[in-house]
Amino acid sequence: MIDSIGYAGFDATSPLKVFEFSRREVGDFDVLIEIKYCGVCHSDIHTVRNEWGGAKYPLVPGHEIIGLVQKVGSQVTKYQVGSVVGVGCMVGSCGHCSNCSDNLEQFCHQGATYTYNSLEADGNMTKGGYSTNIVVHEKFVLKIPENLDLAAAAPLLCAGITTYSPLKHWKIKAGDKVGVIGLGGLGHMAVKLARSFGATVVLFTTSIQKKADALKMGAHEVVFSKEPSEMKKHRDSFDFIIDTVSAPHDVNAYMALLKNEKTLCMLGVSPKPHQIASSSLFWGRKNLSGSLIGGIAETQEMLDYCAKNNISCDIELIPIQAINEAYERVLKSDVKYRFVIDMQSLDSEMIK
Repeated sequence: MIDSIGYAGFDATSPLKVFEFSRREVGDFDVLIEIKYCGVCHSDIHTVRNEWGGAKYPLVPGHEIIGLVQKVGSQVTKYQVGSVVGVGCMVGSCGHCSNCSDNLEQFCHQGATYTYNSLEADGNMTKGGYSTNIVVHEKFVLKIPENLDLAAAAPLLCAGITTYSPLKHWKIKAGDKVGVIGLGGLGHMAVKLARSFGATVVLFTTSIQKKADALKMGAHEVVFSKEPSEMKKHRDSFDFIIDTVSAPHDVNAYMALLKNEKTLCMLGVSPKPHQIASSSLFWGRKNLSGSLIGGIAETQEMLDYCAKNNISCDIELIPIQAINEAYERVLKSDVKYRFVIDMQSLDSEMIK
């Protein structure tokens, strides 16, 4: 077994703290990665605090992982010791169902194996990137392009692919008008990516103080969504809207902004179900949809696209010892716009 040290949640209410554990040995197709950076996703908080149910403790979060290959299995062909690599939200799938065959491992019929709090074939629970190392099958390891800043690239492995995938699926192109609801970890990436696709981008926010940031990131216009007159002038004008907000809000108000037969895509997970009026859908034959992450091939495509177009996340780099404070700041939307943990800060824990 391979020794590892990280930060874990031990129940739904206590702060994360140091946890020593073991990783499996490197198998024939496995890659051992020394973790350098790990992003902090709102999903980490939901899972650690058991807000979605099913949390298994001790729970080591983290699915936006950047690191260096330390060891490869005898059958590994894609990577070698020293390669700069990433690991996102998944570390396994069945590999043979129709979705896996179509490079949609995130929709695996048998259920994808997620990077943390997910059952592995050996019966152990996966443990994520708030740790010194991780062992992953090479198929679920991603190559990080050389020109990406490693810390700023970490959140691309969730926030990046989560927003890139729907933009690609709905074929957003130059001249389309795209709305983005919310300027957080997901929203700020949606703005950057939609702009890079050539779309006219409009950000909707309840925090008007974010206007300058949104414009700098590429938004053409910022709408204060609490002001009815600002909303009304955009009625029936959008080709696509991405909703990144994870708090309860009136989705019907945004459905009214879509052109006929266009789509609003939900990315944020609200703790309470949204109330959707059927009339907001059939008046104009409009579509309400959702999107998860992307498959491994699409995630690699996204990384290469971001490298080519000089796109990365706006981050605040923190030591692991500040993780509990960071969680509270995320809940207050007090982060610009993604926390990333510098895993070298774990060295001091190992000395203790």
